[in-house]
Amino acid sequence: MASLKALKIRIGSVKSTQKITKAMKMVAAAKLRRAQEAAIAGRPYAERLEGVVASLARNVGVGASPLLAGTGKDQVHLLVVATSERGLAGAFNTNIVRAARRKAEELEAAGKTVIFYLAGKKGRVLRRFYPQAIKVDHDLSTVKTVAFDDAKAIADDLIARYAAGEFDVAHLFYAKFQSALVQLPVGQQIIPVAIPDRGEPKLANAGDATVEYEPSEEAILADLLPRNVAIQIFRAMLENAASEQGSRMTAMDNATRNAGDMIKRLSIQYNRARQAAITTELVEIISGAEAL
Repeated sequence: MASLKALKIRIGSVKSTQKITKAMKMVAAAKLRRAQEAAIAGRPYAERLEGVVASLARNVGVGASPLLAGTGKDQVHLLVVATSERGLAGAFNTNIVRAARRKAEELEAAGKTVIFYLAGKKGRVLRRFYPQAIKVDHDLSTVKTVAFDDAKAIADDLIARYAAGEFDVAHLFYAKFQSALVQLPVGQQIIPVAIPDRGEPKLANAGDATVEYEPSEEAILADLLPRNVAIQIFRAMLENAASEQGSRMTAMDNATRNAGDMIKRLSIQYNRARQAAITTELVEIISGAEAL
């Protein structure tokens, strides 16, 4: 009887867990649509701004700003690891941290110094591997919906630390949203701004028109460079928000189905144990009757 009672309690526990995972899946699915729309809507602006900055930089020259020219050194690398504040999101956070660790190992193998800037609670797992290398643990626990001001606060802090000579190169790690099933970990250099080796972007239907800038190209570039850093971080946060909900929805769907399979197995065990107990009681009754 004790075995039957234990199985019954376990079945009830798994059913309760299944209700929770099913509810979490539904909540994640509801949040995913809005987060996905925001991430997709933010991509064209971020990509276009990168193109404009690259175009101006080629005209003006990289020496126009430290955010383009760099510090003249390539020794200290800051890895900005953007993760979520909550778990139960499958491999979402793990994949971002793993990508950052691979980059850190690659840089250390090349003789570089690596430090970390954590943006998200789940990135703190890096303390186990690099206890002395965590430079900043930026608190995002109060952020419910990603806003540009949140990204700008991080960008301003990074630029100030860069100007103070705390690092030479900054890399940003996040997960690019593709679908609820696929989120790709991405590593991107954000300081100094990398200038892609491609032709200068042209406006649609602009032909070969000459572009005149007011104020000067140097002034526009100086204003756009810090904004570009903030926009790239904002884009990463939007991509992360969608990736987190997609990964959580998938993880909770798998957990709900696994709980259902476990309930079926436990129910079979319970029924077999119950039948065995009934059979044993019948045998005892028959044996007692025959003895009389």
